[in-house]
Amino acid sequence: MVIEPITVDFPLRGEWEAEHTPAERVPSHGTDQLAQTYAYDFLRLGREGNGLKFFRGSMLRYLVLGVTLDECYGWSEPIYAPFSGTVVDVQDGWPERKRLHLLGDLAVVLKNALMFDPTKTNDLKPVLGNYIILKMQGKEVYAFFAHCRTDSVRVRDGDAVQVGQRLAEVGHSGNSTAPHLHFQLMDKPNILEAKGLPCSFRDYEAFRDGAWTRVAQGLPGKRELVRYVLPQ
Repeated sequence: MVIEPITVDFPLRGEWEAEHTPAERVPSHGTDQLAQTYAYDFLRLGREGNGLKFFRGSMLRYLVLGVTLDECYGWSEPIYAPFSGTVVDVQDGWPERKRLHLLGDLAVVLKNALMFDPTKTNDLKPVLGNYIILKMQGKEVYAFFAHCRTDSVRVRDGDAVQVGQRLAEVGHSGNSTAPHLHFQLMDKPNILEAKGLPCSFRDYEAFRDGAWTRVAQGLPGKRELVRYVLPQ
């Protein structure tokens, strides 16, 4: 059975690249676990020379010495509510790794992939980091935002929020190789029991064929640059 995507506003501002997207494959992260079936990962990039990178400085320094969080373009960028609703779960205070280094970050991801078992633990912060779960007004639809910057969450359980309200900031907490936003919709507030729901974005622009093109109710493609625009 084909499920029509639920359309919400884009939760970020500025230009972002879709790293994982259901436009490429389903499940988008290679698993249905933790309701990730239709999840997105968005990474902010900056242009240096002829290429795009998620950090400032040379690739050699990143590979040898690493870079700090404040050298990453996406770190501490605001996250906004994609619809009006009620906050049903918030976890904050989980520490971020201060320095990014490719081998070290990959080691964390590999450790979690091999050892994390959601059936044996209720502590999901080592994988999810700091996160927010937001219930859509009037519907059993829940938005999940993972890997938030430590101590950046501005809302609490039970808070009513409006579409476009600032919720938190993009971070590097949990199972992350670079500061990014992991975003998904699901049918229950308990991520251990929920199933993922397909999601499209109401209004945004995608960089295609050398120009920004307005998209309505679309799914960002793999490695596609996208940015928010005001709804028409």
